[in-house]
Amino acid sequence: MTPLNVGSLLWSKPSVTAPQYSALEQDLSCDCLVIGGGMGGALLSYMLSLQKVSTILLDKTKIATGSTAANTGLLQYTNDKSLTSCINTFGEEAGVRFYKLCEDAMKKLHDIQDDLIMETQFIPRNSLYYASTEQDVSMIQEEYNNLNHYGFNVEYWDKDRISSTFPFTKPAALYTHGDAEVNPFQMCHSLVATAANNGVQVYENSEVIRYEYQQDGVICHTRNHRIFAKHVIFALGYETQEMKADRNAILTTSYAIATNPVKDLSSWHERSLIWESARPYLYMRTTSDDRIVIGGLDEHLLNPEDREVRLISQSRKLLQEAEALFPEIGPLTIDYSWASVFGSTHDGLPMIGPHPQYPHCYFLEGYGGNGTVYSMIAAELIADILTGNPRTDDLELFSLTRTTKPSPPSEHVSA
Repeated sequence: MTPLNVGSLLWSKPSVTAPQYSALEQDLSCDCLVIGGGMGGALLSYMLSLQKVSTILLDKTKIATGSTAANTGLLQYTNDKSLTSCINTFGEEAGVRFYKLCEDAMKKLHDIQDDLIMETQFIPRNSLYYASTEQDVSMIQEEYNNLNHYGFNVEYWDKDRISSTFPFTKPAALYTHGDAEVNPFQMCHSLVATAANNGVQVYENSEVIRYEYQQDGVICHTRNHRIFAKHVIFALGYETQEMKADRNAILTTSYAIATNPVKDLSSWHERSLIWESARPYLYMRTTSDDRIVIGGLDEHLLNPEDREVRLISQSRKLLQEAEALFPEIGPLTIDYSWASVFGSTHDGLPMIGPHPQYPHCYFLEGYGGNGTVYSMIAAELIADILTGNPRTDDLELFSLTRTTKPSPPSEHVSA
């Protein structure tokens, strides 16, 4: 398996003590077995625990140590694929429905914070999405018109509004409301710990190495034990592609850095999330301990050795971008830098649901820049299936076997 991450991760030193879970030491049975202890598996396990479904969560290593550990924690209802593009690709009804699902998922991510038993550093934020060049202004204007027409909370900012609010100037921007930032490592652990309190059995260092598909369920074998599950949900993140290659999936490398704590962030309006219209694009946020996180510069480079070499130069470029936007903030240094495998899809939508070659199984593949938001959507959709209330139209939208129309890949690894 190609390592998902190289470099030093921002969340490697959490501000709270992460719970530890034992390895599987006996044969068990359950209604639902969730495989993968990242954000997707954590959200699904939490949702199933609310429904009192007999659930086991397995991770082959430690909870939240895969792609979740590299997640930069920007949560937004807007997407790498704009609403305008979604309408053009999927039609008005499906395109708007996708954005409404993302908006609703953002609200649910906000609402569940009160139920979680650990601090997650979840902070509501607004987002500035600026035109990278003058040529992108018309696209920004059209996107504003569509978002506004369908009831999304968005403002259009012209050049003067931007320059009077931020210490930089851009041709135009959207200012969206209802987004958030989070510590993904702590949120993942909090979801799992809360699910465990609700009755979910959690096991770490328990890799499933073989599956037997039966008429009434699946027998999942670890090296020394087995679990019989009526349903299995694979929440393996980008590692899913080693198990089952999806024609719709694209794997790339993305880079991110976190700076030293900054003394004065007063020029950063509302400490909003910032991203741009260029592809691949840059994105930025602040953290609860006053660091700046900058990510982007995605490229098709997956070999770990190549990523380590490129990480040095790409990290410098990211720092320069932050200094260019906020020249009065500083001095800035790089305290953390990492390169990670990032997954997106050709058509811009995540992949969620069953697959005909895997009976009694479901897949949660929240590929794209809004991985946590997509995982919230997936957790609800799959939980609804398993409790007898499938949402057929939404599942069709995210079907693993849907026909795709290849388009330029999205370029981002935020959440």
